[in-house]
Amino acid sequence: MQKKQSSRVVIALMAAGTMAFSSLAAAHAHLHASVPADNAQVTSSPDALTLNFSEDIEAAFSGVTLLDSHQKPVATAKARVAADHKKQLIVGLPQPLKAGDYQVNWHVLSVDGHKTSGHYRFSVK
Repeated sequence: MQKKQSSRVVIALMAAGTMAFSSLAAAHAHLHASVPADNAQVTSSPDALTLNFSEDIEAAFSGVTLLDSHQKPVATAKARVAADHKKQLIVGLPQPLKAGDYQVNWHVLSVDGHKTSGHYRFSVK
C-alpha cells in the first residue's frame, strides 16, 4: 500500500514540475513571424521591418539592429510597438535597401519582464 502511495506522490511531483517548467517557457516573447520573413528573397526594398511576437512587448526596452552583408549597421528608424497590436514591433527604413543580404538582430522585453533576443536573414534582389 505504501509503495503505491509513494508512486502517486512521485507522479504528482513530476507532473507539477512539468507544468511549472512549461509555464516558464511560455512566459517569454518568441518571434512568431516577420516581414520580410526569415530567409525571404524580396524583389524590392520593404518600407519597414515588422516583427510579430508571442506576447506583448515593452517598446522602451526592445529594438532591432539591421546589418548589411558586410556586417555594417544600416540606418533605421527607432523601433516602435504598433498602437493596436502590442505584440508587433515595427522598424521603419528611411532609405530603400540596396540589393544584397541583410541580418536582423532583435531584442525584446515582454510585459512580464522576460528578455529574449534572436536574429534572422533576408535578401533584396
